[in-house]
Amino acid sequence: MKIVITLAAMAGLLVPASTAQAAAAASPDAPPAAAPVAAPAATPAAAAAAAPVAAAAAAAAPVTAPVAGTPAGTPGAPLLVARWDFDAGAVAGRVADTSGRGVALTVRGADQGVVQFVGGATGGKYVAFPAACPTGATPCPRGLLEAADNANLNPGTRLFRWSARVHLTRAQVIGSANIMQKGVATTGSQWKMQIGATNGRAQCVAVGVGTPTAYIARSATTVADGLWHKILCQRAGTSLAVYVDGVRSGEATIPSTLSIANSLPLRIGGPNFNNRTDMYHGLLDDVYAELG
Repeated sequence: MKIVITLAAMAGLLVPASTAQAAAAASPDAPPAAAPVAAPAATPAAAAAAAPVAAAAAAAAPVTAPVAGTPAGTPGAPLLVARWDFDAGAVAGRVADTSGRGVALTVRGADQGVVQFVGGATGGKYVAFPAACPTGATPCPRGLLEAADNANLNPGTRLFRWSARVHLTRAQVIGSANIMQKGVATTGSQWKMQIGATNGRAQCVAVGVGTPTAYIARSATTVADGLWHKILCQRAGTSLAVYVDGVRSGEATIPSTLSIANSLPLRIGGPNFNNRTDMYHGLLDDVYAELG
């Protein structure tokens, strides 16, 4: 499996994932599924994830997810600006970007937390983050991946997409599980992908410069069901949409002037090590970002 983003870099340690996590990932490693780029509603749906799409997730008029990595120069097509497929694992604590435009991720750990790169059933690798700590446990192993600030990850008001493949259960969602984020909601601006604490639904978050308002697009169904799912967030004009397995599953209206730009790093697997909540404890693959 893999993961792509339009920019990144991070550092740290490694700790084996739990046996349960490794056993749960039976889905073969595969590149991001293709889906149409232009007006999503007019193109055929793509098989974006290894797990079947829940019927409830499809709207009355399904809208397919955009294609990852559409060649530059295609009218209206965004450019792939960051991608991490994890197939080569980490070398000297760093995961190379495979888009040719992004930065490397640094593997980071706290309290002996280890981020593990596990081999897929048919080749390639995916990421396994440390398991959730029991309440009151000391120390509490945690891990994340971090990429330095990059201009391509500061979309401003432009079309922007960020995507990842996830595999986790409801029991692994402690707080809101942060899959990836750049920026802090209360400082500057932010774009983020997370799994909601209440129902395990995919959430895409956008906060603009100069305002504390957080706009959230929530998927119609849970993704914390022990299956692989591809989640894609897209900001296009006044629309913030979340796609699950190639189907648009939720949307929020945002101001056309909402601008996202900050100097903070991109973090995958958690917001920071300041507390134990909001860390991502599942499996992850195919992280990428595209900028229009």
